[in-house]
Amino acid sequence: MNFAETLKKLPGVSHLAALRLLNRAGAEIGMIPHQAGSVGSLAVYNHLAQIYGAITPEAARHGLELYAEHSEDARQNPGKHPNIDRLLALAALSGEEGRAAALKVKAIFAASRALE
Repeated sequence: MNFAETLKKLPGVSHLAALRLLNRAGAEIGMIPHQAGSVGSLAVYNHLAQIYGAITPEAARHGLELYAEHSEDARQNPGKHPNIDRLLALAALSGEEGRAAALKVKAIFAASRALE
């Protein structure tokens, strides 16, 4: 299955303005906004957070499967797909190192955009 087909099966993200990615200490290390070019990543990361509770190495490996053909493109072209690069780095970790590197996901809901 390709990425476009996979996206059709993931939960919708129209209710999200963005996802904030936080490290173990709670510092923001990234954000995936709800904008053109990022909606697919928003859907993948949202789905992973719903299933795994965080972006763990196991979640990252599943995410790479969801990104389908884009995962291979990211491997061949580091930096081209930063959200996939993040998953590639996490997927390579295991044990305590992997648990320490897991990312918390904080949803920013579309209705709250005006409040920030």
